[in-house]
Amino acid sequence: MPKSKTDTYAAWRIPDFRNLLLGRLVFLMGTQAQAMALGWEIYVRTDDPFSLGLVALFKGIPMILFTLPAGVMADRFHRQRIMIICLTGATLTSLGLAWTSYREGALWILYALLFVDSTFMRLTGPASASLMPQLLPRNLLESGVKWSSIVFQTTSLIGPALGGFILAWNLQATYLICAGTSISFMLLISNIKLPPPARTASGHWFQEAMEGIHFVWNKRILLGTVSLDLFAVLFGGAVYLMPVFAKDILPPVAGLSPEQMLGWLNAAPAAGALCMGLAVAHLPPFKKAGRAMLLGVLGFGLVTIGFGLSRNFWLSWLLLFGAGACDNISVVVRHTLVNIITPDHMRGRVMAVNSIFIGSSNELGGFESGLVAKLFSPVISVISGGVATVGVVLLWSGLFPNLRKFGSLAEAVEKD
Repeated sequence: MPKSKTDTYAAWRIPDFRNLLLGRLVFLMGTQAQAMALGWEIYVRTDDPFSLGLVALFKGIPMILFTLPAGVMADRFHRQRIMIICLTGATLTSLGLAWTSYREGALWILYALLFVDSTFMRLTGPASASLMPQLLPRNLLESGVKWSSIVFQTTSLIGPALGGFILAWNLQATYLICAGTSISFMLLISNIKLPPPARTASGHWFQEAMEGIHFVWNKRILLGTVSLDLFAVLFGGAVYLMPVFAKDILPPVAGLSPEQMLGWLNAAPAAGALCMGLAVAHLPPFKKAGRAMLLGVLGFGLVTIGFGLSRNFWLSWLLLFGAGACDNISVVVRHTLVNIITPDHMRGRVMAVNSIFIGSSNELGGFESGLVAKLFSPVISVISGGVATVGVVLLWSGLFPNLRKFGSLAEAVEKD
């Protein structure tokens, strides 16, 4: 058997792939810390859980408006240049957040800067997601996805934990550090050598964007995986309500300030996902990937219900740890399928559709959580979301039988 199929670290030995992941590692740590700091600042100033729903809404609107055009851009233009331009914009918005926070500017300015920052992130998303298949041979894609997931979860673990300590020291410092990580990412990806775009524009951008939607719609297994994640996260996300649980619901913990409790809670799902990611990275490819994905989302819903019921900080932390571990399984299966099935000339548009499914569910799910928390209570919002996630898994098992039955990811591609 060729070494590349058995060598767990083969992908890391490719310099351009290594630069990409290291850049993401640094950059995502900064964005995770900034997101936590912004949510905390807005909640402390308003003392209203619905304000956290508005944070999710202002992040989600650019996702809906700009992701499909960003996918067309990623297929028409040089992906590396798109990323550098957008990262420059994200650096400026982080500096703007730091200045507005320092001056105690109006809340609408914070929301406006959040909207602009999210726009830059949405415009760079498909281009960034399309780079990895250009840097790795096909037989290393699943390994590359696993390591990419590990990097993301590492940043989700370290970013909020580090952000909690920085936040307790100086709020504006989190925004400034995020600006620095954006610059670092730009420097790392500037060294990556990519071929020019595989094609030039062939039609109206709307027509080209619809080609990505049609591609996902006609691939039943792919449609099943991305839609499962969409509805599961839409109902089951408790992330945006973390400041409420840290400040008002969970009892105080000796030696931890509310800001540090928030950092620990935000880091818990990433810790679980990181542990699961390291485990699957060192194991052979999934033999029953469909069943593993469904069980992972089911477990995510069940531990979300447990988190809503818990009134012990460390039990809540363990439940969030379990949620991250379960979620990591579906992330690996979904991203690997997208990368294997999609031809390079459509990858930007298909990644855009995938981003809309997943990203909009995160942000709109946060808005839904904030709205239900406002109408009823944060606890009811989390518990009802977990129950809905369990229902989605049961429904999808019937709607997409191939999703339940397929074994290896390569087998899924052949059947599709």
